[in-house]
Amino acid sequence: MSNQEVLAILTQVGAVITDSHIVYTLGKHGSAYINKDALYPHTKETSQLCRLFAEHFAQDDVGVVIAPALGGIILSQWTAYHLSELTGREVLGLYAEKIEGTKDFVIKRGYDKLLAGKKTLILEDVLTTGGSVKKVIELARSMGAEIVGVGVLCNRGNIRAEDIGNVSKLYSLVSISLDAWEPDECPLCAQGVPINTSVGKGREFLEKKEKQ
Repeated sequence: MSNQEVLAILTQVGAVITDSHIVYTLGKHGSAYINKDALYPHTKETSQLCRLFAEHFAQDDVGVVIAPALGGIILSQWTAYHLSELTGREVLGLYAEKIEGTKDFVIKRGYDKLLAGKKTLILEDVLTTGGSVKKVIELARSMGAEIVGVGVLCNRGNIRAEDIGNVSKLYSLVSISLDAWEPDECPLCAQGVPINTSVGKGREFLEKKEKQ
């Protein structure tokens, strides 16, 4: 499936937002946004995209798929399901949780014991800086997992395999480049375009601005 075909699916479910005024997670502003949360209620389309991950990594003897919570749980489950179907053996779908109040992750619920010695596929929804997925890779490796690759729904940060821990394969369903400006250099702010408070960090940005 091509880059444009994946984008068409994301657009169909309302996950592609354009001509807006977005505040991104790291604080920069832009006019477009990939709202991966809009995909997950649509099980057919989510399954279809996860099937692409499974097909790409079907020959890598994957035993475990793991992703950072929350949205990554859905990607992990569907991809593990399709890998199990394609390979004829059980592939486990796990997830890593954020440690409250930090940017670090932990693997709990006994899932850490399921990683040791397993060939593991790491998944992520949107890759911007690669920070979260890199932490999950390091955590899984510390528990004895052998990382066979990383699959991402959308690579919007031009991230390469060596940027996230020198993994052997980084597979992106779609790669895009979005303009991003510092708040004091944002042309949308200069034009008085209202900030979108439905997605991204727009609401938090406005609340912080009001307190200043």
